[in-house]
Amino acid sequence: MAIIIELDVMLARRKMKLQDLAQHVGITIQNLSILKTGKAKAVRLETLNEICRVLDCQPGDILRYEA
Repeated sequence: MAIIIELDVMLARRKMKLQDLAQHVGITIQNLSILKTGKAKAVRLETLNEICRVLDCQPGDILRYEA
């Protein structure tokens, strides 16, 4: 069981770079990179909210459950 993070897919769809997203969301590129690569153990709802706001998407567009 795993939660798959598809942030790179949404970034590609929105033609946005990781650096730009980090600046708009207000977190470091390193923390966003950890999230993007799926190495994060947790994500704050506030951060997820800001990512969704900037990318104009739903949490389900970024997070996917795989058995």
